[in-house]
Amino acid sequence: MKLKLVALKGALMALAVAVGVTFVPVETAKAQGARWFDPMDRVWKTGPRPSRNGYVSNKSPIRKRKVRFDKSYAPGTIVVDTSERRLYYVMERGKAMKYGIGVGRDGFTWTGKHRITRKAEWPGWTPPQSMIRRVKRETGVQLKSYYKGGPNNPLGARALYIGSTIYRIHGTNQPWTIGQAMSSGCIRLANDDVTDLYKRVKVGSRVIVRH
Repeated sequence: MKLKLVALKGALMALAVAVGVTFVPVETAKAQGARWFDPMDRVWKTGPRPSRNGYVSNKSPIRKRKVRFDKSYAPGTIVVDTSERRLYYVMERGKAMKYGIGVGRDGFTWTGKHRITRKAEWPGWTPPQSMIRRVKRETGVQLKSYYKGGPNNPLGARALYIGSTIYRIHGTNQPWTIGQAMSSGCIRLANDDVTDLYKRVKVGSRVIVRH
């Protein structure tokens, strides 16, 4: 029986690797349940904390899907609906790819029309000095001046920079936040979804953020 359980565990782990899911030991999960500070959301959280190798699926809890969409928008346009917490990438023939997103919390929502000015894979993150000072004042936590790109970076796997604003459409190492209003104004997608969107979007693509 013990040999069968070991074999089953091995098979499950192989399947997890194949579909992009990473498991961690129970002991590690419990250790990661401690209170920790999230520099991107600027709040203390309790629960699993991102690890270097990742501990959850990169998949969104909200499945992306192709839907009918307003034909008045040109193909290639990105439409972000913050109240619905969805992003639409407009396609041909009145269709759009619809993604679940995380949006800005109360006091950090915004609307506007811009263009994608830059794209980056595994981007680094430089917190604004105003954020560093505010976090230090409000929580006592000293943010680093720069966070190197990688699985532990709050910007996730890809970033699309919006005009000359401080905002981005980016991935996240916290896919459970998709569908919630928790950010400082950026639009976040699960890493799998932002990677899919990244392949579709070109520099110069129009971005419309509406409420």
